[in-house]
Amino acid sequence: MTQKKRFALIGCGFIGQVHAANLAMHPDVELAMVADLDTARATALAGQMKCTAGEVSTAINSDNIDAVLIASATPSHAELLEAAARAGKAVYCEKPIDLSLARAVRVAENVLPLKTKITVGFNRRFDSSHQQLKRQLEQETVGRIELIQMVCRASELPPLSYLKSSGGQMRDQAIHFFDLLRWLTADDVISVGAMGAALAMPAISESGDVDTSVLIMRMQQAAFAQLDNTRRTGYGYDERISVMGEKGLAESGSQSPPGMTLYMGKTIIKQGLYADWFSRVKGTYYQHLDAFVRSLNGEDVADLPGLLDGIQAQAIAEAATKSLTTGMFCPVDRVM
Repeated sequence: MTQKKRFALIGCGFIGQVHAANLAMHPDVELAMVADLDTARATALAGQMKCTAGEVSTAINSDNIDAVLIASATPSHAELLEAAARAGKAVYCEKPIDLSLARAVRVAENVLPLKTKITVGFNRRFDSSHQQLKRQLEQETVGRIELIQMVCRASELPPLSYLKSSGGQMRDQAIHFFDLLRWLTADDVISVGAMGAALAMPAISESGDVDTSVLIMRMQQAAFAQLDNTRRTGYGYDERISVMGEKGLAESGSQSPPGMTLYMGKTIIKQGLYADWFSRVKGTYYQHLDAFVRSLNGEDVADLPGLLDGIQAQAIAEAATKSLTTGMFCPVDRVM
């Protein structure tokens, strides 16, 4: 019988509460402790989850904890990740590792020699349709990849306060698709060109950010990739990826909630897209957690995003951010 892994959760905001629910329902996990700088918030969540509320330092250093899930504010990720790894804990860290790529690289250089299990929160790898697309590409069903088209269009703008502290659209939103691109193709981006503007919320241009952008990327094995991002649509959450190869095209398409279709004369009425991003991707958080737990129990999980995946996706985000500013194609360095 597998012994349950004792997890501490650091960060009790929205995404922390999502992780808490998943930890509590996983059969091979014991949610032993939650911690947050806001002690009242930690106490409230601990009461809901029927576990202990503790200090952040206790969560990291306790001998009664096997793994730490970091879901706190982004500026705290790097410090907490390194501290937990040095304490011998396995770590699930929400993306990005840090808003500074240089800081993220330093942490990786310090942590990798410790050989602890670490995964970075690129949960979209565990979307069932993206998984099916990955398996088709592994089987070379469409042949040599030539063109990838990716769409990430959020339905509603986040609050301005969030956008100002997010690190920008490339580091916050597009970074998921930089990781998906590398994972799906087993290839690296060598250069990126980006154009963007603050069309939905002009106020964010004051902080140098955009809410609508289009990117072109060149892959190491000669394929091209396109990605468009928006922070707001008028029709729901739209996420899709198509991959064209020499033999055909494979697509992980937009998704709608289950529902009926109504045929009325010449009119067909169908369900629209999911209303928001979380409705579409909610299940992927549990699937990512499950893959991590299975890896802690000795299983080789090929799709699990690691520390170097987090670093390289962030390197693409840095080059894309620079391209937005300069208006030029920018090279993407192989950081580590």
